[in-house]
Amino acid sequence: MNYDLKIKLIDEEATLPYQAHPGDAGLDLFSIEEMFIQPGEAALVRTGIQIELPKGTEAQVRPRSGLALKHSITVLNSPGTIDEGYRGEIKVILINHGKAVFKVEKKMRIAQMVIAPVLNVNLIQAEELTNSIRGEGGFGSSGKN
Repeated sequence: MNYDLKIKLIDEEATLPYQAHPGDAGLDLFSIEEMFIQPGEAALVRTGIQIELPKGTEAQVRPRSGLALKHSITVLNSPGTIDEGYRGEIKVILINHGKAVFKVEKKMRIAQMVIAPVLNVNLIQAEELTNSIRGEGGFGSSGKN
């Protein structure tokens, strides 16, 4: 099933997001500005776009694997969530985990955006929860490396 995702270009440098290959989950997001990100530092990068998500969805901003592997650049709050009602400019928080200064260039693919369904849930305060096999076992509870 296809849904409509409205995209407004708000800067002359903006590039319409697109899927690099048919069937890709993510839409590539592009920078509209040039900047340098120092090792260990983060920067907010503008895309020059606004979106109107379909009802019952969110957009998740995720890292690009190529930037992560080649330059140790990732999305700091990955995945960043864009709520259905947000109409402001899409901006991406990139962090440089590498040892070299990273140059963000105009028109560079900086992240990917995945549109996902959002479940509406009823919140029920409970005195007890149903038992499960896992129970309260948390970090490392499986005993597997």
